[in-house]
Amino acid sequence: RVEGSEKLIKLQVSLGEEKRQIIAGIGKAYNPEDLTGKEIIIVANLEPRILMGLESQGMVLAANDPNGPVLIIPEKEVNPGVELR
Repeated sequence: RVEGSEKLIKLQVSLGEEKRQIIAGIGKAYNPEDLTGKEIIIVANLEPRILMGLESQGMVLAANDPNGPVLIIPEKEVNPGVELR
């Protein structure tokens, strides 16, 4: 979790040969320990942004459900860094 925020979680994600830090506003719906090893879909072609003093190098894709964000995940295992089509 990002100190001082109820919503922000700091994620370290692998894009295959590259690792990135992503700050995501999913902390009310997800516990950080439940995300370890999970495959998620991210947007990686964004300019880095600073959130609460931390650099975010992408964005997670999540549905905007009335009960909170729902991560979009692949239906079967894929290699890290695979591009969306």
